[in-house]
Amino acid sequence: MAEISTSTTTTVSDNYPMIDPTSFDLIVSGTSFSASLLAAAASIAGKSVLHVDPNPFYGSHFSSLPLPSFLSYISSSTSTPNLYSHVETSSQPLPEPSRSFLVDLVGPRVLYCAEETVDLLRRSGANHHVEFKSVETSLVYRDGKLCSVPDSRQSIFIDKSLGYAERRQIWKFFQLVQSHIKLTRSGSTTELSEGGGVMIPEEDLDMPFVEFLKKQRLPPKIRGLVLYAIAMTDYEQDDGDSCKRVLSTQEGIETISLYSSSIGRFPNAVGAFIYPMYGHGELPQAFCRCAAVKGALYVLRMPVVDILTDKESSKYIGVRLESGQEIFSSKLILDPSCQIPASIIPRENLVSSKLPSLVARGMCITDRSIESNSANILLVFPPKSLHQEQLTAVRALQLSGNVAVCPPGFFIVYLSTLCEDAVLGKVYINSAIKALFNSIELSSESVEAQPKEEGGSVAAQTKEEGETKPTLLWSCTFVQELREASYDAAISICPMPDANLDYQNILSTTKELFENMYPGEEFIPQNSAPDNNDDADEGSPE
Repeated sequence: MAEISTSTTTTVSDNYPMIDPTSFDLIVSGTSFSASLLAAAASIAGKSVLHVDPNPFYGSHFSSLPLPSFLSYISSSTSTPNLYSHVETSSQPLPEPSRSFLVDLVGPRVLYCAEETVDLLRRSGANHHVEFKSVETSLVYRDGKLCSVPDSRQSIFIDKSLGYAERRQIWKFFQLVQSHIKLTRSGSTTELSEGGGVMIPEEDLDMPFVEFLKKQRLPPKIRGLVLYAIAMTDYEQDDGDSCKRVLSTQEGIETISLYSSSIGRFPNAVGAFIYPMYGHGELPQAFCRCAAVKGALYVLRMPVVDILTDKESSKYIGVRLESGQEIFSSKLILDPSCQIPASIIPRENLVSSKLPSLVARGMCITDRSIESNSANILLVFPPKSLHQEQLTAVRALQLSGNVAVCPPGFFIVYLSTLCEDAVLGKVYINSAIKALFNSIELSSESVEAQPKEEGGSVAAQTKEEGETKPTLLWSCTFVQELREASYDAAISICPMPDANLDYQNILSTTKELFENMYPGEEFIPQNSAPDNNDDADEGSPE
């Protein structure tokens, strides 16, 4: 973006609306989850906000788009430069009516019922603009079969895939975790309480979680369930030397605590997870509506084409829009697809931790459910469950028409895995697809790179003998770049969607960006919603 003098005169095109006033506290370009949340937080804090987006829809890289628009978006080199690559689709024609399929750019993704994002929806009043449905089933791929995840007392003792001794082992471990969580929340500092509860020693909390599970004498089968299907660990944990990210016991316990506290939080939510009706693009829209109620001004189809800097100090003072109009502000938030010179945002000001650079994603349309009698399903392929070389978990999410993302009789399935090599990441996605569905067509690129598995096929049957797998009607695989958030004194760049299942890391980064912009300001206070109800989080998520 070129540096220009503030004295430059411009002509506003008649094809665009004139924006009045021409000076704001904050300009936000792009309506991603993070950008929309920042706009809402700034508006609630009393800042004047102009929020523009070059697209004709809300959500940016977090949007939910009709199937044809989804394909155009990830394939466009102008609207998403270098962010999406290796896009491949199956040879089958798009299912009709194709525009009845709403596709998430961030799939697979869900919300824990007890995560902070749900609380922010209530505190800001955004919960009035979005509804949720329950993800009623959680599965794990083990020994070539789909097995239920024993995540509660009831599910543990009815799980036929576990022996009697295994059920007692995992339940005893959950009791230890629950005791530790209860004592921690009560402020206890002793390992043994008067009531007989037990806290996990401090030295154990610092050790790798996998080592703590071994210390509890949990067998490999139970360790795998806890690590990858409940603690949602990304990387193979048993090989500490090659593991890219070792999960500590403290982190593992915190995730299990979030998981367990999510179960039963809402009366009509089955399990720990919920999904927004009409897709994840509804969440940015909900926060944008909150910002608009607080006075933020919204203009779609309006790209930022230049950054204005003071001629003498070279400091940021405003932007030039595609209309030609110059708008001024003290702060600017940009979409991650914007290319900003390093002279404007120094690289040492990166906010988020260093992450793998890529996430491979897949999106499938099928004719029936992976599991009979279940509509919305979360599924985990632990590391090495598809290939011996597979060092990252593959996650999948099946959605049905009851969340209004596809017509009745169809299902959408999202898949994702972290990767450093795009082709290898897509190999694992395609292997998971092949394990779940019939009539899958692997790309020639992925076939050539396919690792050889001892004993034959990488994809064992997931159904009992005599049952057939769902038919794959259409699929798309692609690779998304993971770009970090960054900031300097005046300009912030929002993060891309990460590879996580939830919004916790994105929310943490967003709050850090807000604190950098407005030190001392509270991020969406408790009483932000006009008709805030302190008991709202105990009701239905729908």
